[in-house]
Amino acid sequence: MRVIDISVPNGPAQHVYPGDPPPRVEQAKAIRRGDVCNVSLLTLGSHTGTHVDAPYHFIDGAPRLGEVPLDRMVGAALVVDLRGRAAVDAAALADAPLRRDDILLCRTDNSARWAAPDFQRDFTYLTLDAADLLVARGVRAVGIDYLSIEQFGSSDFPVHHRLLGAGVFVIEGLDLSAVRPGRYTLVCLPLKLPDLDGAPARAVLLG
Repeated sequence: MRVIDISVPNGPAQHVYPGDPPPRVEQAKAIRRGDVCNVSLLTLGSHTGTHVDAPYHFIDGAPRLGEVPLDRMVGAALVVDLRGRAAVDAAALADAPLRRDDILLCRTDNSARWAAPDFQRDFTYLTLDAADLLVARGVRAVGIDYLSIEQFGSSDFPVHHRLLGAGVFVIEGLDLSAVRPGRYTLVCLPLKLPDLDGAPARAVLLG
């Protein structure tokens, strides 16, 4: 069995969605300073890098991270090659061999955008009709290879509201550049911060 890491590296130089806090790493203890061990202090937002969105992220009073079953983020996954598109709409997904309870992972041109020095505003996103299709097809989660599934500049975030409101979990910030289309098992485990709106995660594909 192959284990394919589809998480992005975390650190001060990584892409951050505009307005979110940038990650910081400080040395809290250092052997070179006479401490018995090395300890780092990490400061980062709940939607840093590869991360998951709990419904509470966009819907006040909705389930927080600790109320989302882990099986939303672990299980049968379908990677679909959607490169060459500015947006992923319902037509792009119409022929995808989705099964009920699948986790859909969208490989787009976004995976190449991680190599740019700064945040990329023209990332590929999901449209509202694509979200409607995924809800109708009964997927349990959808993941995309940049920091949001929503078009940059959106003011009302309809895709997040549609998916999270229907119980379709959202995984963002993946790197699928080394992944071929097909079926895998996804293991995506966020940090156990039960009261939060989301959390960074380590995501891997088994296959």
